[in-house]
Amino acid sequence: MNTETARLPAPRVVLRPLATPLPLGFLGLFLATFSFSAVQLGWVPTAQGRTVALGVLVFTVPLQLVACVMGFLARDPVAATGMGVLAGTWAAVALATRTSPPGAMSAGLGVLLVAAAAAMLVPAVAGHAKGVASAVMALSAARFAVTGVAQWAGSKGWLTAAGWVGIVLAVLALYAALAFELEGTSGRAVLPLLRRGRAAAAMGTSESDEEPLGDVVHDPGVRQQL
Repeated sequence: MNTETARLPAPRVVLRPLATPLPLGFLGLFLATFSFSAVQLGWVPTAQGRTVALGVLVFTVPLQLVACVMGFLARDPVAATGMGVLAGTWAAVALATRTSPPGAMSAGLGVLLVAAAAAMLVPAVAGHAKGVASAVMALSAARFAVTGVAQWAGSKGWLTAAGWVGIVLAVLALYAALAFELEGTSGRAVLPLLRRGRAAAAMGTSESDEEPLGDVVHDPGVRQQL
């Protein structure tokens, strides 16, 4: 081995502390799913769906896009992927609602929502170690799937079911936002987040001796290839 090469210093990786973007994304999800559920359940007139869609475009989509970017910067592909899929799906739903007659059903939108539900299962399954976050993503997949079937079949019964799934999702998303926000401000879990394995070790709540940053050199963006 060349002497000069042997004397080269070991590479160093500098990490910039970032706040968790999950509360931001989950609050955007809360607004979107609750508002659309109110329309689907008839709590507000169907014609108000366009106003709800505008609110989702202005509020939810930008917040979840920010959460997506921050998730990648924080080296959390599960959070980033989940937020990215949510942002794109809500944008599509909002735009379809804005450009369609009030109460109109669309088989094309139904197909898109079913596909989005399948896509949401990827971060939901991959992030199983983050129990609450994974549950939010899995329930989002269910919400999209039921709404997609309602749109595809043009069924009012399925639409009502989608509204109630959306209400349950809204409650869970609001809980998750509060739990992650409290964890971020206090440095410990205040409300149960059901972290397991590496997710628990990263917060220092696991008995594992594994060093959370020990394998950072193998992460995408640090290694030479993805």
